[in-house]
Amino acid sequence: MRIVLVGPPGAGKGTQAAYLAEKLSIPHISTGDLFRANISQGTPLGKQAQEYMRAGQLVPDEVTIGMAEDRLDQEDAQQGFLLDGFPRNQIQAEALDTYLAQRGVSLDAVLDLEVPESEVIKRIAGRRTCRNDSSHTFHVEYKQPKTPGVCDVCGGELYQREDDSEETVRKRLEVYHRETEPIIDYYKAKGLVVTISALGKVSEVTQRAMDALAAKAA
Repeated sequence: MRIVLVGPPGAGKGTQAAYLAEKLSIPHISTGDLFRANISQGTPLGKQAQEYMRAGQLVPDEVTIGMAEDRLDQEDAQQGFLLDGFPRNQIQAEALDTYLAQRGVSLDAVLDLEVPESEVIKRIAGRRTCRNDSSHTFHVEYKQPKTPGVCDVCGGELYQREDDSEETVRKRLEVYHRETEPIIDYYKAKGLVVTISALGKVSEVTQRAMDALAAKAA
């Protein structure tokens, strides 16, 4: 299957993408991974992206599109893929359609993870990260440490990253509503959108998504 995954920040896209890609035996292609890979490998596109990022500017659509197309050209993506974070706006969505049409294929589904804004803020603003190791993360409600403010793994101090503050989350949501949400209507017009609730246990959301995709493919 060829799938695009969309949803607001905090919807659990990265987590669900990993599980769904494994279950469907297709590569999970995330924008973050594309950027990291191109920058670390020093590709021309990676160098361009890094220049913009160092200047504190957004990476232009054409650079992101180029990275995505290079990745989709790889052998493991020929029979299907799950895109996470791309396309992020209508320009990118139209470029993806053109790319696929040139290869005689098209998207099978656009999976929209729906979650109330209040839940997004609770999920992200409640995160706490270990100062010693950022991979050690907790949550004030959903994954509490044994000792408040102390990492269970290494004993480091837990803190709220600036990116996780409520103010920052609300700004990220504004960007999502302005730039990315319109592509849902774009894909709805093509009959591709499958919307599911992203509330509940991770396994429940994954099963909900698998059932919805199976129904879409039937």
